[in-house]
Amino acid sequence: MSAHQVIDLDFYPPFEGFPRRGIAFLKQLRKNNRRDWFEKNKPDYESFVKLPMQSLIAALRPHFQSFAPEFEVNPKRSLFRIHRDVRFSKDKRPYKTHVAAHFVLRGKPKGTEGSGYYVHIEPGEVFVGGGIYMPDGEQLKKIRKKIAEQSADFLSIVKDPKMKRVFGVLEGERLQRIPKGYPPDHPMGEWLKYKQFFVGTSWPEGKCFKAGFTVDVARAFETAAPLVRFLNEAVK
Repeated sequence: MSAHQVIDLDFYPPFEGFPRRGIAFLKQLRKNNRRDWFEKNKPDYESFVKLPMQSLIAALRPHFQSFAPEFEVNPKRSLFRIHRDVRFSKDKRPYKTHVAAHFVLRGKPKGTEGSGYYVHIEPGEVFVGGGIYMPDGEQLKKIRKKIAEQSADFLSIVKDPKMKRVFGVLEGERLQRIPKGYPPDHPMGEWLKYKQFFVGTSWPEGKCFKAGFTVDVARAFETAAPLVRFLNEAVK
């Protein structure tokens, strides 16, 4: 590994909590969501939003080694860009007003390919979760097939007391009827209706200001790991 690669991956300050100045920047961005304002204040974004989030990602790497070593945890690639994709949106505001990271299997792009982990910070709220948010049609078929064939394993995950305590119930949009190919009285019918499969929880903003936030996020991810793994085994 070259010196340049070491710097790219490893040269980040220790995460000591997300700075309040980062939240202040995001609050101001909500009021001034314009390119001219952002460019003028970009140094604050770099110092108090982007770099702390990259430090959090770097701090999460050793935790992932214990429960999901197959995942890429890269301060550059795991961080979502602050720029919004406005090509097909009526909302033309150029910037997101939160900062987020998405962790996916090595070699997979962020987004729709497979199940992963997600964390974001915004004024007033922190969100942490895991699962698959936008499965395509083929992925859905594979997930439903696995749920139908390995129902006991699936139920042991979604009904696990710790999973329910941390995240509550499985989330996601659902069909009105059981999908084609399954009898209407299928014992897993209610689960087969899901079109998305994820869990998540919201925390108060203040939780992210503490150095222990890294451990909080890692523990939540580890709780979601059986679901994430089940889904990835289905779509591989």
